[in-house]
Amino acid sequence: MDLYFILGLLVVALTATTFGDDEQLTFVSELSSKPPQKLSKYGWYGNVRLQRFYIPKDTAIARWLFSVTKGHTFQCGQHNVTIHIRWGAPPVINPTVLAFSNATLWSPCLSLTLPVTSHGFTTFNISNPASGDWYIGAHLPEDDGRIEQKGFPSCSYFFQPQLSIRRAVDTPILQQGTLLQQTAAPDKPARLKLYVPEFTSSLSISVADCSSGEGEPGSGNCSLVLRLGSTSLQEGPVTVNCSGLSCSATLSSPPWDTWLRVVVESNRDNRTVAFSIVSNYTVGCKPKSVGLTADDDFNKLRGNSSYINATSAVNSSGVANSSVAFCNESPSLLIPLLASACVWDIPVLSEELDVLSLRFTPVNGPNVSVTDTHPTLLTYHLQTQATGGTLNLQLTLNNTNETMGNSSSVVACLSPWAPVLELNQSQSCRTALFRGYSVYVSASVPKAVVRLPFPYSATWYLTLQLICNGSDCGNLSVVSVVPEVFISACVKDCGIYGECRLLRSYSYLYAACVCKAGWNGWGCTDDSTAQSYSRQISATLLLTLSNLFFLPAIVVAVRRYYIAEASVYLFTMFFSTFYHACDQPGVAVLCIMDYDTLQYCDFLGSVCSIWVTILCMARIRDTFKYTLFILGALLIAMSMQLDRKGLWNLLGPILCAILIMVTFWVYRGVRRRHCYPPSWKRWVFYLIPGVLCALIGVCLYIFTETADNYYYVHSLWHILVASCVVFLLPPEEKNREGFDWDRDWSLNWRWSWRPQVCGYTLCQSSKDELYTVT
Repeated sequence: MDLYFILGLLVVALTATTFGDDEQLTFVSELSSKPPQKLSKYGWYGNVRLQRFYIPKDTAIARWLFSVTKGHTFQCGQHNVTIHIRWGAPPVINPTVLAFSNATLWSPCLSLTLPVTSHGFTTFNISNPASGDWYIGAHLPEDDGRIEQKGFPSCSYFFQPQLSIRRAVDTPILQQGTLLQQTAAPDKPARLKLYVPEFTSSLSISVADCSSGEGEPGSGNCSLVLRLGSTSLQEGPVTVNCSGLSCSATLSSPPWDTWLRVVVESNRDNRTVAFSIVSNYTVGCKPKSVGLTADDDFNKLRGNSSYINATSAVNSSGVANSSVAFCNESPSLLIPLLASACVWDIPVLSEELDVLSLRFTPVNGPNVSVTDTHPTLLTYHLQTQATGGTLNLQLTLNNTNETMGNSSSVVACLSPWAPVLELNQSQSCRTALFRGYSVYVSASVPKAVVRLPFPYSATWYLTLQLICNGSDCGNLSVVSVVPEVFISACVKDCGIYGECRLLRSYSYLYAACVCKAGWNGWGCTDDSTAQSYSRQISATLLLTLSNLFFLPAIVVAVRRYYIAEASVYLFTMFFSTFYHACDQPGVAVLCIMDYDTLQYCDFLGSVCSIWVTILCMARIRDTFKYTLFILGALLIAMSMQLDRKGLWNLLGPILCAILIMVTFWVYRGVRRRHCYPPSWKRWVFYLIPGVLCALIGVCLYIFTETADNYYYVHSLWHILVASCVVFLLPPEEKNREGFDWDRDWSLNWRWSWRPQVCGYTLCQSSKDELYTVT
């Protein structure tokens, strides 16, 4: 990775020589890098390696260097690494072309494909990038479903992004109504910026007095390109080609409370064009001032705490709700208020409930009144921490609007950075630089929902207005709606066939759905490959009932007086059965205790079963054998706690037990001067079949399991492992005594007990009675 870091440093020098320098401005360079991360095959969003970069304001050029290296030496062929880039929020991707849930809106982001054999790199350049957070996501092609066992060598690739920028530190500021003299050349554009205040309805930029240096001022031709705004990949700047003596560009609904980039480029080859530029903005409408008294706001909060007044507000009339929602005026004062206001700005309360859980509510209650003469405006501030979730808008028409017919509707526009203050049937829900999302509610469709996964980190505006088919709405002048806006971690909590998981990229948190039972999609709503209920039941029965094949092993162990071994097999059978009953992806699930506990006991019992079986085959003394049983069980329990899915947690006990067994077998063979075990029947009918069952089961477990065949291949693994125990358990030792309690019960069982008095104690001595002379 040091080679790529040095290569990233060279990008800064290459940027300076490629793009040249601007004599009018001072540029500084900055370089940022992220540590390499191992790539995964795409199965769900958790397989995407997400990185976040910050690009400061006044950045002229940004260049990324994406490098991918292979983490091993053996050949894996060529793989395509897909890289997704998005500004303002993590990229919403759909590489497997799956269906999104209803009312979920998204826009595709820029994607790059990098073919990699052993190592590779590529660069990506952006001129005039938007300032703020940029998100880079990378992953390998779609997962083929093969289950890779942890610890085995596999094809691994590491992805490392690096960023170099050139930032202007003295960008001229274009003031309102002030002419500014500038020059532009083909390789040295004029770069300026201007501030757009809040409630700006339109912005105009005018270029005049063009001169190319060949004649008098005013006689030249404005061969210029005027660009307003920054590049965000999904939305580009507004571009105007200028010709003649002057030109201008007008933005309707420009972004509020932000710095807007202005770039003027020359179209003339090897000619520098001088010009003058001026900006003007118009504030079309401002809400009524609320004054400086803050006590009223706290009184409203106390009155609206936890929706105390929600029920009464819903049951009241639309006119009364309007008076409560805006200025607490009586219904008789509502019409004069409508006539004097141009926009109603509703104060909104923001409540942070949990991680990626945020709720916005109007301060004076959930009901908001909407009129046909003026728009109603609600503002929602989304910080960077909220971009990792889903922005939900649910607009509901109040059921008290009985006079509202099918000819009228309430239109809503949800847009970032600036609102759309003029809503009608012909006006689209779009601002000057960004698109919005529109919804409609009416008497026939009283509810509308919009879900936006990974929304921009910006100020969002919801504009509401009553629209009638005719020019006049008649008696219907005010209606009541309930706008519910909130941030949730996942889309509809991923439904019943998904699980919403919280992911982390360093300090940034985001959430995504992991689906089960064959369901797919962003919200686990795509049922194209979903498993049927009968298949889910079959999978559960196969994986659980296949553990009953341990019953023959338990019976054989008990009959041969291997009680400790039989107890381990019983433990394994029990926890393996209920672990797989709890591990099912569908609805056929039964969990008798915590999932992690069941998984731990299943893994522990499986390895301990192999450990005690091989030690039992070694034919060592009971004291030494049971000591190894306990010591091995403790070490296995410790290793399972550290990493229960590690390869050496399984191979370590097996190899140690086999080494002990072989050592004792060789010792007996040398001592007795013949092969051990001595009987060829033992080898042919027991040992060889048992070893074959174990080898076949291990091969199926390691090399052939996939997500599709897991339920029957893993069931075969249960059957083969349980069967090999029956074959490999050694026969009962000839000199081994049975249980003392068995012999005593069979020979000396008595239903009554007759104590004898021996001095001061109760005793019963059978030996003394044998020597009694009568």
